[in-house]
Amino acid sequence: MSRLGFINKVLGDSNEKELKRLGKQVDAINALADEMAALSDDELAGLAEEFRNRLNQGETLDDLLPEAFAASREMASRRVGERPYDVQMIGGIVLHEGKIAEMRTGEGKTLTAVAPVFLNALAGDGVHLITVNDYLARRDAAWYGPVYRSFGLSVGVVQNNHISYIYDPDYDPDTVEEDGQKGGLKD
Repeated sequence: MSRLGFINKVLGDSNEKELKRLGKQVDAINALADEMAALSDDELAGLAEEFRNRLNQGETLDDLLPEAFAASREMASRRVGERPYDVQMIGGIVLHEGKIAEMRTGEGKTLTAVAPVFLNALAGDGVHLITVNDYLARRDAAWYGPVYRSFGLSVGVVQNNHISYIYDPDYDPDTVEEDGQKGGLKD
C-alpha cells in the first residue's frame, strides 16, 4: 500500500486532495535526499547561509521549503541519528503553514517540528516551539539543539519565566523551547 493510501485509510477520503498536495511536497523533499547526503558537514551547514541570502533576494520560505526540509532531515540524521519519516515531513509542512498537526504520544512530534523550526528561523525573527512543561522544553532543546546549532542557530529554553541559554548565552536565541504556561496558552 502506498504512503498516501495508508494515510487515506486512516484519515478518510475528504482529505485526499490535501494529502496529494502534501505528498507532492514530500516527493520534492525526498528527491533531494541523495544530494543532501553527498554534502560534507560544512557544506550542509553552509546551506543555512545560502537560504538566508536567497530570502534576502526575494525568495519566500515556501520557495525554500523542499531544500530546507531536506537539509534539516539530513542534519537530524547526522547529529541525533534520527531521520524524520515522510509522515513527519507532512506534519512539518502543516506546522509551517500555521495549521495544527495532531499526533499521538510516541509519534515523534518534536522531530516533526525540527524542519519547520529550522525553515522559519532562517527569516531571523526567532521561533518559539511550545511544549507542555519545562522538563520537555529543556529535554527537547538539548536533544535537537545539535541540529539547530549545526546550522549556526542558537537555542534557548524558557523555564520559570526566564530564558536559559543552553548553548549560546551571548545572543538572543533563534529557537526557543517553552512550555504552554509560559507561552500564554494556559492560565
